[in-house]
Amino acid sequence: MRYRTLGSTGVQVSTLSLGAMMFGRWGNPDHDASIGVIRTALDAGVNLIDTADVYSDGESEVIVGKAIAGRRDDVVLATKVSSPMGPGRNERGASRRWIIRACEESLRRLGTDHIDLYQVHRPDPATDIDETLGALTDLVRAGKIRYAGSSTFTPSAVVEAQWTAERRGRERFVCEQPPYSLLVRGVEADVLPTCETYRMGVLAWSPLAGGWLTGRWRRDAAQASSHRTRTMPFGHTLAHYDLSVPANQAKLDAATALAGIADEAGLTLIQLALAFVTTHPAVTAAIIGPRTAEHLHDQLQAADVVLASDVLDRIDQVVAPGTDVNPHDASYGAAVLADPRRRRRAA
Repeated sequence: MRYRTLGSTGVQVSTLSLGAMMFGRWGNPDHDASIGVIRTALDAGVNLIDTADVYSDGESEVIVGKAIAGRRDDVVLATKVSSPMGPGRNERGASRRWIIRACEESLRRLGTDHIDLYQVHRPDPATDIDETLGALTDLVRAGKIRYAGSSTFTPSAVVEAQWTAERRGRERFVCEQPPYSLLVRGVEADVLPTCETYRMGVLAWSPLAGGWLTGRWRRDAAQASSHRTRTMPFGHTLAHYDLSVPANQAKLDAATALAGIADEAGLTLIQLALAFVTTHPAVTAAIIGPRTAEHLHDQLQAADVVLASDVLDRIDQVVAPGTDVNPHDASYGAAVLADPRRRRRAA
């Protein structure tokens, strides 16, 4: 396992970090099996575990807490806040009121007295960023979190947060979590350079593109599952594997071509995909999200893979740098475009 410094914090984290979204009813409801996967990852040298309060409505945090009991000092523990956690109007978002409460509840579920990295899961357009950073600063000073981070923030939101922290004397976001994979390269154009400018770490989520880069999705095996849909964790459903969607056909074509490149390089597609993400100089770690021990084993095989320049050149011929094969996979957009009223006003 290789390790890199998380931004400018001085904290060393494994280049393959463990995402816990699939532990609990969203993925693997067997707590003992999930705990086994987590502990196997730790034994293999993984030292950053990334979860979120919303994953299986808190169940993931409970499982992670059980798994790291007795090993807390060996783990860089990360979780997130802002996604809806109940029916109440204020049980979500990035207000001081919710962040303080949500942090206490995450600490309880995780069975710990502090969180190493507390991340705002998505931007909250209704809340002033100074309000959010002020609450996170107070949590740092109280010893309940060590660092704050963001997830799926646009470049302009990243910059605004950095400027606000400097002007107002707040704790700044030390890292960003963007979607990044062989099929989702749009962040190369703006998000990753912005993170480099501010010396922020980058924890790339969905490096296997939601399953498209596991090696299972090749044209000769895709038709049987071509109409499978996927329920996403943030309140919307996408026809993630529906091959009647032209952009998904393009993803299948790209995944098939990339699998051929992997074969010729003597690698699995999983190894190619994960090594590609960790090759980018801005990226600190790729967040893997195994559901089973078998998935974990397959993904850990990429830990020490380094891609040759000619392989990277061939990848660029399949998916051009800075592009997303399916634009929906970017998973974020400016608030002015997401809100129809503001979009009309801006026109």
